[in-house]
Amino acid sequence: MKKMNNLAYEYTAFFEANENGGYTGTVPALPGLVTEGKDLEQAREMALDAIRCYIQGLKKAKEPIPVEKETAQFKLSVVA
Repeated sequence: MKKMNNLAYEYTAFFEANENGGYTGTVPALPGLVTEGKDLEQAREMALDAIRCYIQGLKKAKEPIPVEKETAQFKLSVVA
């Protein structure tokens, strides 16, 4: 079996409280990647595992690995 080079990849993940009392995590640079955890720590661990699996799947399919573009997060308040 051919050994794959393991590189470090860095992505921004967003975690939001969900209706089940846990947290839902998404990674905007990796379309379709959504995961959950019962608390923030578990959601973070699940996101790390999901990112690894996502990248491994892309490598196996010989697809390009997305590179995250600059991100910004703002809390905006509006009166409507």
